[in-house]
Amino acid sequence: MPQYNDMFELSVEDMDLIETALRNSASSLSHKPTGETDGSRADREDTLRRIHDLLGRLHDQKIFFRPKDGVYVGG
Repeated sequence: MPQYNDMFELSVEDMDLIETALRNSASSLSHKPTGETDGSRADREDTLRRIHDLLGRLHDQKIFFRPKDGVYVGG
């Protein structure tokens, strides 16, 4: 059985593109009409949960800049 490649070489631009695509997918799924069956609604909600979970994991892996000296003012 083949093994999965666990070493990825993605640039910051690649990650930004992936994140943007996931956000667009989540947006289009959340704006679908509500006149659908319970099965398709459950599938859509499951997909939205998975997208949000993946976006959260991507966010947790980011390293944000903070100056070593001086006071950091965020916002």
